[in-house]
Amino acid sequence: MLELIHIAKTFNAGTVNEKKALTDLNLRMNDGDFATVVGSNGAGKSTMFNAIAGSFFPDAGNVILDGREITFMEEHKRSVFIGRLFQDPLMGTAPHMTIEENLAIAFLRASNHRKGVFSMISNRERKYFREQLSLLDMGLEDRMKNPVGLLSGGQRQALTLLMATMVTPKVLLLDEHTAALDPATASKVLELTKQIVKERNITCLMVTHNMNQALELGNRTLMMDAGRIVFDVSGEERSHMTVDDLLQKFADNAGEKFNNDRILLSTETER
Repeated sequence: MLELIHIAKTFNAGTVNEKKALTDLNLRMNDGDFATVVGSNGAGKSTMFNAIAGSFFPDAGNVILDGREITFMEEHKRSVFIGRLFQDPLMGTAPHMTIEENLAIAFLRASNHRKGVFSMISNRERKYFREQLSLLDMGLEDRMKNPVGLLSGGQRQALTLLMATMVTPKVLLLDEHTAALDPATASKVLELTKQIVKERNITCLMVTHNMNQALELGNRTLMMDAGRIVFDVSGEERSHMTVDDLLQKFADNAGEKFNNDRILLSTETER
């Protein structure tokens, strides 16, 4: 279970560039919850992810994971049990290293090995890497010695997804991880995501600009505004909700109309 309790974060405090990024943010994710997250630019979505991942320490509040206080745990230590994908497919892999080497680093880090990386890889582990790659259905299992920099964006994002979940994380953070991909590739990566999250019962948060996805994927939808969660819906209420209903709920709870051209445009084109 993941809990964010009264989290607050202000950047450049006391200067003309002061920005309150998170304001009394509260969230409780039960084991296996898959929540989609929507909100306008600057609503605090990625900043919330940074607070969970440990990219910064909050000014106030607590981050609790499975009953353990991790508020001030360093980011590299959290990476053992928190997986993350970014919008940019180039961010999750080392381009000059081979597919096998990238998988080895991710596997041994998440397995919490403390000895040398490549000297630790056994034939059994290489076989496991190959088996996992074959699940992507992209032919990467036959290219394990190739540098990752030769892969397409979609292949790299699928590989990053595999690296983040090969050892099942306690929490998976997906920050618009299909937004930079072409529609066909994005659909494939999204299907892989749904399959992996469901089969491994991973607690997952996924930022999306697609309002239909926000209601169709997972079991919860969160809407953010001004650094806080203004609407959290699940269960029967969510199953009967339309995009228009969701936009109205935002207006009711945030006190203003939803304002994000990218999201609203995708809403119009998908109806």
